[in-house]
Amino acid sequence: MKMSDLYTVGEKAEIGSYTFTEESIIRFAKRFDPQRFHIDRQAAKESLFGDLCASGWHTTAAWMQTFIAFWERQSAALAEKGLTAPKLGPSPGFQNLQWLRPVFVDDDVTYSVALLSSRALASRPGWHVNTILCEGVNQNGDPVIRFESGVLEFD
Repeated sequence: MKMSDLYTVGEKAEIGSYTFTEESIIRFAKRFDPQRFHIDRQAAKESLFGDLCASGWHTTAAWMQTFIAFWERQSAALAEKGLTAPKLGPSPGFQNLQWLRPVFVDDDVTYSVALLSSRALASRPGWHVNTILCEGVNQNGDPVIRFESGVLEFD
């Protein structure tokens, strides 16, 4: 079974949600993106964002976290039907990463994925590279993140 057997090109699947708490925003930013508008609420109020907001890298990492949980659920559901889920491997990269608007404290971002294309790799029989569209919207339906990612699929 291949990804292209499971999903219609362009069909969007909701993969899960992540709530950005003040604690999680600051904890992530202190480790990976310690800019003042990510780690200090008062300083953030005086910044162009006007309040504490999550690092774009945090919103991207949360997409990955929700995708892994989604894929585990999908794989289990297929196994219950006696089917084997495609084996997904590392990503050869991503492109067109857009942080479309800030993610603030208590924003709940719902993430989705859509298969854009799938092609066999001539150099690796049985392997495919899939291109997926990864997106997230906040609780108001406003887009906050969008990017395209490659995903290897193999036997």
